Amino acid sequence: MHDVIVVGARCAGATVAMLLARRGYRVLCVDQANFPRDSVSTHMLRQGGLARLRDWGLLDRLIATGCTPIHSITMSYGDAQFAGFADPIDGIAETYAPRRIVLDALLQDAARTAGVALREGITVVDLVREGETVTGIVGRDRDGHLVTEHARLVIGADGYASTVAKLTGAEKYDVIAGETFTAYSYWTGLDIQSQLRIGDKQAVGGWPTNDGKTLIWCVQYVDRFAEFRTDVERNFHLAFKETAPDLAELLDAGERAERFTLARYPENFYRESHGPGWALVGDAGYHKDPFTGLGISDAFTYADLLAERAHEGLSGARPLTGALADYQAQRDRSSKPMYRFTCDSSRLVLPDSHVEVMRALPSSPAHTTQWFRMMAGGLSGREFFAEDNMRALFDAAGRAS
Repeated sequence: MHDVIVVGARCAGATVAMLLARRGYRVLCVDQANFPRDSVSTHMLRQGGLARLRDWGLLDRLIATGCTPIHSITMSYGDAQFAGFADPIDGIAETYAPRRIVLDALLQDAARTAGVALREGITVVDLVREGETVTGIVGRDRDGHLVTEHARLVIGADGYASTVAKLTGAEKYDVIAGETFTAYSYWTGLDIQSQLRIGDKQAVGGWPTNDGKTLIWCVQYVDRFAEFRTDVERNFHLAFKETAPDLAELLDAGERAERFTLARYPENFYRESHGPGWALVGDAGYHKDPFTGLGISDAFTYADLLAERAHEGLSGARPLTGALADYQAQRDRSSKPMYRFTCDSSRLVLPDSHVEVMRALPSSPAHTTQWFRMMAGGLSGREFFAEDNMRALFDAAGRAS
């Protein structure tokens, strides 16, 4: 008998398993994958996520993997181009974009060290119930044998297509259609910091990761997906030539080191994320477009929140059902502004007012810093676009607001 079973052993799952095990709970974590196994990802870890790794004693381990630090972002939209970086958030002055085979392994090792029993190659096929309460899982191991495990709480951290969500009937809400797809690979021989360039219904960019490689990506609308796939190499380079000719020249000077990965982005949504004996975390409970690169940091934030609330319930400090309901309510309340901002930004068409702001930013380093702080989740859009702040920006640029 376990206290907690976590389904999914990547960013959200390994993290919530580790945090609960550190509180003394008996935790089983299962995943259908056999690791190491890569995952489609932006790789980006914003300052808030890095601060949590630091607090958990894991940031130095990440830095020791040789992941290149990022301390500058160049952004453009049409004829508006500017560069800068957020000031320190939670005491962190830079960001990193680790390979997922590196980050996932680091989190899984930390979970095992905390006492988590992590079992790979287990595919969950059903849930065990007593009445309406979930009390365990039924899984199939890599040899095809059924295994049944019991727990006081089952947490689904198994991604946006979550099996736990399907088996519990968790409903989606605040759904916004996904409109884009991505293609990316890794280059050697490049020396760039973070790049984000938005063009006509497409965006391109890249940032350094592990092993001296640079993640290079493009995003386009899904109506171009079928044509794009007919010649990925050509269409990928064409996107750069159309959107950021300077980056296109850099790519020609480097060398692609791995195959291309293509992925259509699913819809954005929240799910009901708690019920009798179960909860959801990570993309299983709350999924948004990767455009702002906040997914991993949010996975850490809400895994931490779920661990706190689950502990309150499992320890008897309060009823578990109420604690889990508070987890979902707090998650929704705190994530909603960036959820909206991300979904709006991912459409790759900014309102004229925002474009005028971007054109003015090179005249004000202070406002440029604020912009990147907003993108990193450290400043709300309401604060940045406040009337007084905009007046000061346009005064610096010599323009009427």
